[in-house]
Amino acid sequence: MPPEPDAPKSLADPAALAARRALADAPHVAPLRALARRIAQERGAPVPDPDPLDGGVTARLLLLLETPGPMVLRTGFVTRDSANGTAPNLFRFLREAGLARADTLIWNAVPWVIHAPGALNRAPRRAEAKAAEPYLAPLLALLPDLAVAVLAGRFAAGCAPALATLRPRLPLVAIPHPSPTSVCTSPEVPARIRQGLSDAAAVLRRG
Repeated sequence: MPPEPDAPKSLADPAALAARRALADAPHVAPLRALARRIAQERGAPVPDPDPLDGGVTARLLLLLETPGPMVLRTGFVTRDSANGTAPNLFRFLREAGLARADTLIWNAVPWVIHAPGALNRAPRRAEAKAAEPYLAPLLALLPDLAVAVLAGRFAAGCAPALATLRPRLPLVAIPHPSPTSVCTSPEVPARIRQGLSDAAAVLRRG
């Protein structure tokens, strides 16, 4: 039986992926798709689209990861429903925190694919992170209801000064990256992820 549309690794199923792609032009994600296309053109590299099952421009929580993995082009989305190692962890942690999909937008600190075809996943280089920083302003401009940003991993955490300058009153929550490599490092890592997402959920409840 194929996975449910809102389930870990659901986009491994071709029918589920086709159904998701049919929603890709929905109004709440169209401005973000336009930004992704602009970045792709300027950087000369693919940029995955936001997941149309998530909140898009109405999101109140921005979850900033590091960079799209080399397998992202199989779906074309930055999503918790991919069949890679990080996505199921992310799916589980977000659900445990009680964070509704409609409240969230998943994006990347370096939003374009930095990997050569066939290369293994790697962290962004300092120059890549610096080149990506100017795209934070147009991203935030598309998120008028944003109430909190969660920065997942070291490179996403490096966006904190720019985010604080662009939107000084926006709460920022840093968590470890939810990749299997990170999560398996120590029991403290998943505990820190859960605590950070719980703190972010509390911000939304107060709002």
